[in-house]
Amino acid sequence: MNTAYAEREPSRAEVDALPGPTLLEFGTPWCGWCRGAQPLIGEALAAHPGLRHLKVEDGSGRPLGRSYRVKLWPTLVFLRDGQEVARLVRPQDAAAIGEALARIDPQS
Repeated sequence: MNTAYAEREPSRAEVDALPGPTLLEFGTPWCGWCRGAQPLIGEALAAHPGLRHLKVEDGSGRPLGRSYRVKLWPTLVFLRDGQEVARLVRPQDAAAIGEALARIDPQS
């Protein structure tokens, strides 16, 4: 699990080209909702070692978040081969995150 937000935001074309399963997490380090969700995300990701987890700092004018129509943090976008399969906004439990992860990474 990534614990820090990426300093460089990937382009939408780069994300769309990613092979396999990816968890794309939008938020900020100062967001209380984002900090509160970290243990839940970590617990769910523990069952999916090696899964690509991109943690992207979002905000006004950030093109990647706007391309995914992110409005609230954290927003978790679950991708398989660059295509959105599921989305959770402000997740409240690890089970919901785990269910979405199983949809993109069924082998784990």
